[in-house]
Amino acid sequence: MGIYEELQARGLIAQVTDEAGIRELVNNGKAVFYIGFDPTADSLHVGHFMALCLMKRLQEAGNKPIALIGGGTGYIGDPSGRSDMRSMMTPEQIQHNCDCFKKQMSKFIDFSEGKALMVNNADWLLDLNYVEVLREVGPHFSVNRMLAAECYKQRMEKGLSFLEFNYMIMQAYDFYALFQKYGCNLQFGGDDQWSNMLAGTELIRRKLGKDAGAMTITLLLNSEGKKMGKTQSGAVWLDENKTTPFEFYQYWRNVADADVLKCIRMLTFLPLEEIDKMDSWEGAQLNTAKEILAYELTKLVHGEEEAKKAQESARALFTQGNAAQMPTTELGDADFEDGSIDILTMLVKAELVPSKSEARRAVQQGGVAVDGEKVNDIKAVYTKDALAGEGVILKKGKKNFRRIVVK
Repeated sequence: MGIYEELQARGLIAQVTDEAGIRELVNNGKAVFYIGFDPTADSLHVGHFMALCLMKRLQEAGNKPIALIGGGTGYIGDPSGRSDMRSMMTPEQIQHNCDCFKKQMSKFIDFSEGKALMVNNADWLLDLNYVEVLREVGPHFSVNRMLAAECYKQRMEKGLSFLEFNYMIMQAYDFYALFQKYGCNLQFGGDDQWSNMLAGTELIRRKLGKDAGAMTITLLLNSEGKKMGKTQSGAVWLDENKTTPFEFYQYWRNVADADVLKCIRMLTFLPLEEIDKMDSWEGAQLNTAKEILAYELTKLVHGEEEAKKAQESARALFTQGNAAQMPTTELGDADFEDGSIDILTMLVKAELVPSKSEARRAVQQGGVAVDGEKVNDIKAVYTKDALAGEGVILKKGKKNFRRIVVK
């Protein structure tokens, strides 16, 4: 089985422009491919996970990845999937985020000896002459076709700025620049990027001729990656300072039963033969599958030692043993009133809920427990002495835990 067939078997391919061409390219290690990452935060998150795993798989099959950081497009912001315009980022913010990405990506991609590249589209976009772009690139874009693209249609009612309207042109120019500078012949992206990606392919063909364009093959990743990484409290980050290894493990340990085998197939590097045997698993076996998923992905991001610690802590949690690696909230003197703290305040301090009204609702619905005992009284209080030492385990719902201790 070639790498292309493996991507199909893992459910990673949704649409392609030239299946025969792509199969020939990637199975023979001839692809120089890119995936773009907008530097809108100082950490990648689980939503990027599928792209990173794909880059790793293709590199291991002999292909060359290019991680394109959108330092230039980051000045504008992609309108896809958004109801309003993104706030502007400063050059310093963008550069800081780019630096953080390189460190995290290195856990997936081997950048040594030119085996992979990380480039910033600010290197060519920020130096472009506006009139030159209008003359050299503008004639190859139809406004009517651009407005028909889904990424623009969904914004027309609320208003689409001319700034954002240019995003498609800039992304298309990225592929054109990468093709010329680095021989990039393949691009990957999610469903919401389809129009932008086709625009890049078309620009190369129009500028350089159809023969050159024969190697600009667009492949579309399955859109499942867009659904990943979001929780009630925000994104699940790859940065351990934003999402601890334990929290990262717990996120995957608590995926829905219906999704666990799909995630194992798409995201882990376990052999397909082993995964195929899991397809008939059900009931308690799905909990085992969730442990496998959580362990494998935590090991990939945080290393084997942290994955083992997270797994041990998760198991200890459910046996009321020692869960030393559990996320911890430390309370200081200022958090107590007359030596006590009420359950609603404690939930907010632990960042398990955004407000006291949400805390009250969680208690009233029976979703809060302290050291395994359900809390039914919204006026329940806990003394500073009771939280001393190892503290208590505060639980909201089935998936969210914090150890509460006194400084």
